[in-house]
Amino acid sequence: MGGVAGRQGNQTVKNMLWSLVVIALVAGVIYLFIPHDESKNPVKRVDYRVELLTARRAAPYPVAAPEGLPKEWKPTSVRFDGAAHDSWHLGYLDPEGEYVAIKQSTEKPERFIDDATQEAVRTDAVEKIGGRDWRRYKGSTYDALVSTEKGATTVVAGTASFGRLTKMVEALKTS
Repeated sequence: MGGVAGRQGNQTVKNMLWSLVVIALVAGVIYLFIPHDESKNPVKRVDYRVELLTARRAAPYPVAAPEGLPKEWKPTSVRFDGAAHDSWHLGYLDPEGEYVAIKQSTEKPERFIDDATQEAVRTDAVEKIGGRDWRRYKGSTYDALVSTEKGATTVVAGTASFGRLTKMVEALKTS
């Protein structure tokens, strides 16, 4: 009896190994035939026109959005929250895939800037863009250009270079 049980044990192990080989082959074939292009950017372009119109009607300040940016700039997120200090957010990916966001709010500037810039530090550098002063903030997560005017603070922040942030600020329109 010991011999039969031993052969059955060996046969069971062989069957399990063959099952694993078959499963691995099937998984390999499935992997080869299912499309999986990692080079494509999965982030979808959003249409923010309705939210922009809503924000411009509801906010007590001139709501900013870019006009005339090349189509390589991809809008990826949008929201307006009237209950949260009339906060406006419009996120983009620049042509190199870096993040750039326009954020506006009537919240107390110090608190809003700290949140919107991910705790970036105020610098002494100020640029005049579109007739407004924009102060540079430098951070470990985001760099930013910040302007406070007309009852609201506007922050253009992101992982993009200051050159790209400036390009976004130059494209901003409020009507």
